[in-house]
This record gives sequence, structure tokens and C-alpha cells, in this order.
Amino acid sequence: MTDTAESPLQPLLVSTLRSLIPALLLVTGLALLAAGTLRLPNGYIVQCLAVFAGLLLALSPFLPQHLPLVIFGAANQVTLSRAGMAALAAGLIGQPEMTPAQSWFVAALAGFVLALDGIDGWLARRNGLQSSFGARFDMEVDAFFILILAVLVFQSGKAGAWVLLSGFLRYGFVALGYALPWLNRPLPPRKRRQTVCVLQTAVLALCLAPPLIPPWATVLAAAALGLLMLSFAVDVRWLWRARRSTPRENAR
Repeated sequence: MTDTAESPLQPLLVSTLRSLIPALLLVTGLALLAAGTLRLPNGYIVQCLAVFAGLLLALSPFLPQHLPLVIFGAANQVTLSRAGMAALAAGLIGQPEMTPAQSWFVAALAGFVLALDGIDGWLARRNGLQSSFGARFDMEVDAFFILILAVLVFQSGKAGAWVLLSGFLRYGFVALGYALPWLNRPLPPRKRRQTVCVLQTAVLALCLAPPLIPPWATVLAAAALGLLMLSFAVDVRWLWRARRSTPRENAR
């Protein structure tokens, strides 16, 4: 019985490792290049790799949700590359002062992440490799990157501590779901969420660009946060109205 339960997961683990090793080498190489070009300390490289590994470890318990598919797939590889870019940006957290070159570097990373956003979903549909894990992987990387950008905007002095809500709002929503189970119901698909997520990423990246300074950066970040909060409010209202319906499995 144990062999039957474990056998489907083994080829998936092998396929996943085959994707992780090149991704890890790529992130290491890019971190080394960034550290040399941007004159960052060696701690930057260590921090990037630690964040990348931590993110993947946090998501590893959800890998069985990819079954019965046993191929990690090109779609998840694209999402994996986006996770690596998020880790490269996270390596700058805690730096005494971000130089213009470092700010442009993060903005460029955000541009690549936005360019790849949606490609992973398209590849999954095209190759018939859609799964609950792929959807969660994509969503968590998006949320994590927004959190990183929000911290960097605050660190750069472009906005006050309130901008951190842009990154922590989703995690607060998930945490609140433990106390209020009706928040854990699956939400109907809405293009609005993806649009607001992309807009939030783009605005925070734009705020980091050296030419955009307060108060313009502050106003722009506040407007994007307002839209994000409105989007969450719409979903919470829907969940509140649907709370008396037949319970369904948690989709978040």
C-alpha cells in the first residue's frame, strides 16, 4: 500500500529536481553577476539563494497537488524563473542605501516578471499540464514578488510604512481565514484579480525607478494600494454573502 501511494510521486520529484538544479545554478550565476556589476557585498548572493530556497521549500508541501501529472513542465519552469527573479530582488532588502543602478536593476527584474506573467498559464493549457499546484505556484510567486517590491519601496523612502500593506494584505487575508472559515471558500474566477496584481507590480516597480520621486511616487503607490484593497473588499463581500451555502473545499 505504501509503494502504491508513493510511486506516482517519485517520477514527479525526479522531474522537479531536474528543473530545480539548472534554476538554482542560473540564480547563483545572476546573483554573482549582479553583485559584481552593482558592487554589492557577498552577503547579497547568500541572501538571494536563501530566499530562493526558502520560497521553494515553503511551496514543496503542495507539490503532490500536481498529480496525476508526473512532469514538472515548461509552465512551472517559467514560474520557477520568476521566483528566481523575485529572489534576486529580495537580496537587496537590508542594503544601507539603494543606488540608482540597483533601483533600475529591480525595475528591470519586475519588467521581466511582468513579461513572463501569463506565459506559464498559457503553456500549461497548451500542453495539457494544468494543475492545482501550478495555479498555487503562480499565485504565490506573484504575491511574494509584490511583497518584496513593497519592502523595497519603503526602504527607498518613496512611501511610508503603509505601502507594506500592498505585500502583506494577501497574507493577512489567508491568516484571517483560520479564524473565519468562510473566507476559505473558493472564489469564482475573475480577470479583475490578475489585472490588479499586474498593476500593483508595475506601479511598485515604477516607484523604484530613480526619476519618480515623492510625492508622485507616494501618490501612485497609494492609488495602487487603494485598488488592491477594493479588489479584496469585493471578494470578501462575495464570500460573506455566500457563507451560508454548502461548504466547499478550500481553494486558497
